[in-house]
Amino acid sequence: MSSDPDAWAKACAEDLEAEKARRRAERGDEPGSPAEEFRRLFEAVAEKITGTAPLLGGLGGPAAQAAETVTETVKGLVEQARAAVEPVIERNPRVFDHLAAAGGELLAAYRSAVEGHETRWTRGPGPAGDDPRGDDDGGPAAPPAGRPIDLD
Repeated sequence: MSSDPDAWAKACAEDLEAEKARRRAERGDEPGSPAEEFRRLFEAVAEKITGTAPLLGGLGGPAAQAAETVTETVKGLVEQARAAVEPVIERNPRVFDHLAAAGGELLAAYRSAVEGHETRWTRGPGPAGDDPRGDDDGGPAAPPAGRPIDLD
């Protein structure tokens, strides 16, 4: 048995990286900048939205007309969104770099908070007799009055 307490986490991270590399090799493309990835996401969503028209073609009469009207409206909205998004991507590609970095920071903060709570909840009662598993209702125990709340 390994003496490294983080061995499982390291093995999972290595497996994840190997799987990402395998998928990149399979697709043949490397991930682009956050701006390029956003553009690809937008295009994929737009394609899915506008690609529903053939599915509605089997309807007859007034239903077919309504479906065609809805499809044309959706296509128009997608084109308006594209016209609004493309200049933002072109003029401000670094904004997406910052948004991606901010998202990573938020994820790290969330992960830190969850790991801290998991540690307190699983270690058992503390020296003062506090039960970290929570109150009688199953929720987290409230801190004693006058004691600051630990946000970690």
